[in-house]
Amino acid sequence: MTDQQLEPTASDVIGPPGDPDASALYFNRELSWLDFNDRVLQLAEDTRVPLLERLKFTAIFTSNLDEYFMIRVAGLHDQVDAGLNDRGSDGRRPTETIDAIRERVVGLTERVATCLDELRPALEEHGIRIVSIADLDQAQRADVQARFRRQIFPVLTPLAVGLGRPFPYISNLSLSLAVLVRDPVTQTVLFARVKVPKEMLPRFVTVGDGHGDEATFVPLEEVIAANLDALFPGMEILDHGYFRVTRDADFEVSDEADDLLRAVEAELRRRRFGEVVRVEVDARMPLHLREELTNALDVEARQIYVERGLLDTNDLWQIVKVPGFPELRDPPFVSVTQPRLQGEDGGRGDIFDAMRHGDVLVHHPYDSFATSVERFVEQAVADPDVLAIKQTVYRTSDDSPLVPALVAATERGKQAVALVELKARFDERANITWARKLEEAGVHVVYGHPALKTHAKCVLVVRREGDGVRHYVHVGTGNYHAKTARLYTDFGLFTCDPQIAADVADMFNFLTGFARPRRYRKVLVAPAHLRDGILREIDRTIAAHERGEHARIVMKMNALVDRRCIRGLYDASRAGVPVELNIRGVCCLVPGLPGVSETIRVTSVVGRFLEHSRVFAFERGDESTVYIGSADLMPRNLDTRVELLTPIGDPVLKADVMDAVERCLADDTNSWTLGADGQWTRKPSDPDRPEPRSVHREMMLGHIARAAETQTG
Repeated sequence: MTDQQLEPTASDVIGPPGDPDASALYFNRELSWLDFNDRVLQLAEDTRVPLLERLKFTAIFTSNLDEYFMIRVAGLHDQVDAGLNDRGSDGRRPTETIDAIRERVVGLTERVATCLDELRPALEEHGIRIVSIADLDQAQRADVQARFRRQIFPVLTPLAVGLGRPFPYISNLSLSLAVLVRDPVTQTVLFARVKVPKEMLPRFVTVGDGHGDEATFVPLEEVIAANLDALFPGMEILDHGYFRVTRDADFEVSDEADDLLRAVEAELRRRRFGEVVRVEVDARMPLHLREELTNALDVEARQIYVERGLLDTNDLWQIVKVPGFPELRDPPFVSVTQPRLQGEDGGRGDIFDAMRHGDVLVHHPYDSFATSVERFVEQAVADPDVLAIKQTVYRTSDDSPLVPALVAATERGKQAVALVELKARFDERANITWARKLEEAGVHVVYGHPALKTHAKCVLVVRREGDGVRHYVHVGTGNYHAKTARLYTDFGLFTCDPQIAADVADMFNFLTGFARPRRYRKVLVAPAHLRDGILREIDRTIAAHERGEHARIVMKMNALVDRRCIRGLYDASRAGVPVELNIRGVCCLVPGLPGVSETIRVTSVVGRFLEHSRVFAFERGDESTVYIGSADLMPRNLDTRVELLTPIGDPVLKADVMDAVERCLADDTNSWTLGADGQWTRKPSDPDRPEPRSVHREMMLGHIARAAETQTG
């Protein structure tokens, strides 16, 4: 019986007596993540979604799955290799979880192939063709052949395996051709590998000029396969097939590393040679060639994934981004400037002045990142009264002006401090590059502690005013990344509240020096205080309910995994407190268990924008406490990261945050509900309403209307 079939009751939880860790109380973390990616795939399958957006979700599904294997599945294999066989919270051992993952992934990838079978002819009706070489006419084939000789052949390197020629190293996520050739003279049969050079060439070869109302694409690997005789002249090509390797890409840096930057650089070099975790092979690859490949890579049978159709559909981004075809995309949306940050003439306002008149809340991507966060730092750099700017850098984009602004601040004689997190997964190299540039420019660069990731999102500006100084603070739920700020939904609070500002200053001092605040005034900071702060708020809400007051808990996050927090929510439910959870990704809490979680409802919104904001709200009587910040309720966030949640004090801003969360809970366009059996069910639209509820559509229209009112009012 699988965990999806289990329907535990209160008796399961109570027996054995007092056991708070009964496996029936928790869903498997890794399988719950696959449920999230399933929801992404459902958007690719949804015929109501524009065709190129469906293709986009197919690419996102594959990109997500790649990272999942590189980190999560690799970690499970590491546990098995180390002989760690303890059962997890849900009762599964690591090897059992690996098998369950395989079963799920096989079904998911078959659905991807079926989805592409439907998308290809639908796209072709609109002039976008993804075809094989055999589908081209004579002139088109001649064009592709000419392109092969001119652009592709010069960068190919066939590598044969044989005496004195060991099996070549296969890099992570590389697409390759496995080829069997025979020497007609000696009759020797050799295995060879040809790497598809996606780093240097587009994955899809454009037929013709690629302009106009039509666009035709041929997979690069098929062009190479059609020209294997050019790579192995004089040899007989017996068979060929496509395959792709995924390697372990996670790493750990010792808590006692003397030089964190050098330690991370060393681990990055080792990452290239991580163990093979998964081998994807084209279903058309002959069995004997597949066996040769499996033996050479020394992998288990359960690590081989035979897939029908295109391998690595992440490369479909190339086609998604083809110019034109507006009818196949979502209507464009341009972020607006938050009204409080506009000048009298509709131009740039004075952000510091706006903050002195009261806190300002922004909600990206609806509110512009450029005219809020970036403008905040730009104004601080230009202001002669600003003495210092301190910023955390977890992930940032190459085109972001925020990090260069710190360089400009230093050049103007201001103190500039960058807390750069070198261990931001898959952004390590970019952050090392930024850190070196900042150091060379004279910015104070701090890498944090090897045992902790600095995941908090905040900027602190110290400004001279009168005979003293005032602190201006931005605390966000998302990274200081201009590109993702257009795709991820995140909140940001601009405040000069003295207590919040003092808390943020204390946090920076803790990270840059040897300070260790015993307590914070208003904010919750991990790893020292955040979990306990959330649990205290839960307990206070339970107490309010027991006094007969209105009580409710509402949380929005990316993942809920932490067992202590889950047990706290179970306690609230047992006491009768309604609990609303909006969780985009992993949820290990089991809702709807009789006597345990009957008052807990779990929903998930996956749609046009990536829901990324974290909100923790506690309603008690006529009052409410609302926090926003960087942390999900996961052990890694609460125990091994520096995270920060800030309360929203202004009642109007608090209402704005809760309005957005309530819209997420009411969404019935791209929303799913989690059942006690582990199944996520897409929420049906209300037939009595003229239009389904969509948080993304409603927020876009609302912000556009608000901006228009500001300009005309």
